[in-house]
Amino acid sequence: MDTSTTSAAPRRGRTLQIWTPEDKAFWEKEGEAIAKLNLWISVPALFLAFAVWQVWSVVAVSLPGLGFSYSTNQLFWLAAAPALSGATLRIFYSFMVPLVGGRRWTAISTASLLVPAVGIGIAVQDPSTPYPTMLVLALLCGLGGGNFSSSMANISHFFPNDRKGSALGVNAGLGNLGVSVVQFLSPIVVTVGLLGVFGGEPQLVTRNGAQVQVWMQNAAFIWVPWIALVSVVAWFAMNDVAAAKASVAAQAAIFAEPHNWIMCLLYLGTFGSFIGFAAGFPLLIRSQFPDVNPLAYAWLGPLVGAVVRPFGGWLSDRIGGGVVTMWNFLVMAAAVLGVLYFLPRGAGTLALPPGPGAGSFAGFFLMFLVLFVTTGIGNGSTFRMIPVIFNQLALRGAGRGEAARAAALKEGNVRGAAAVGFAGALGAYGGFFIPKSYGSSIAATGGPEAALWIFAAFYLACVAVTWWCYARRQAAMPC
Repeated sequence: MDTSTTSAAPRRGRTLQIWTPEDKAFWEKEGEAIAKLNLWISVPALFLAFAVWQVWSVVAVSLPGLGFSYSTNQLFWLAAAPALSGATLRIFYSFMVPLVGGRRWTAISTASLLVPAVGIGIAVQDPSTPYPTMLVLALLCGLGGGNFSSSMANISHFFPNDRKGSALGVNAGLGNLGVSVVQFLSPIVVTVGLLGVFGGEPQLVTRNGAQVQVWMQNAAFIWVPWIALVSVVAWFAMNDVAAAKASVAAQAAIFAEPHNWIMCLLYLGTFGSFIGFAAGFPLLIRSQFPDVNPLAYAWLGPLVGAVVRPFGGWLSDRIGGGVVTMWNFLVMAAAVLGVLYFLPRGAGTLALPPGPGAGSFAGFFLMFLVLFVTTGIGNGSTFRMIPVIFNQLALRGAGRGEAARAAALKEGNVRGAAAVGFAGALGAYGGFFIPKSYGSSIAATGGPEAALWIFAAFYLACVAVTWWCYARRQAAMPC
């Protein structure tokens, strides 16, 4: 390729008219710098999206102490509702980048987070706020969940195949930190009137027999200025990729590809577990170990899961996503058995003997940390697999010659990006099903064991699927 032509007119405004990351000369001369700039703006945007998406995992636990008379089932619904709406929005968001442009959509979707952030900050100050209002605000937090699909689809266009796993791992891993940070930071910021006259009046809660002031609205208001700032930066500093433009029909071709649905299943097992465990962890700790303060520990799980996600992408770039994913699911199944072993022997009838009768919070917490680590590694490995699979499919059907190969790679990138977004959409439903599974299991059997046994069986099924389709020596699509 003539690299002088490549760099002669690469842009029109903020749109990259020529974008060929597989061309090593172009990549080294200017492509890498542009890709990294877009990645490092995308990361804080996605971080804020996850923070807003998961703010209810903290707020729901705190509402009874603020005077809100909601039932336990209603609280589980508030923790699970953002995942339900976020997963549904991801289905639509996964197709938005080729229609609107990555820069435009990142700025618009990030700015939309102001609606739930401001709304929650106002609503939590009044204990008479009707439950339907709270439920609507919880559903609006799904706007943050939807952003993931468009963000990952956008970043996948900027990097060559041998960098996609690492780049997507960094974007998602550091973005996922929003879950941990919101759970860690919220209990701190609510204790101080940080925003002065703009933050509203404090509420009184009882702690250790004494009444103390809290500003629960800070859990939402603290994100407002950062959302506004990142939205502006994204609009003026990011890029749109002209080659990423595609119609809905062109992207919808993924629905006829079986590998799209297989990867949706596997991503449900990795990211669905990550976001579901994160959403339900505080309430699960509270229900099983009532003497433990859940907010003192719950943030550590999402933290380790987010931090190791880039490692999952990096490792998969080197030894193959299929192998990493298969072994990862096996460890996840073993960790669930560990959780079952350390649960208290209460009313639940499906516990794993012979564990400690009173349960062990230390063992329970350690096993969940293992689960969060493996969900993070699996998130990175599965998202590395998707673009590789679709590029292989496109190249297998390509004609001879460089022009045919380039056209096939363009088609593979477009479909791979759509598949990344769509898998992210279906995977996010785990954030709804896991907290609700806990609630349903507790209601039916007296404990969460039934839900955990189902999770373990599902992970073992994912081991078999990954081995057969991608990890065995004669696999039809080794990756």
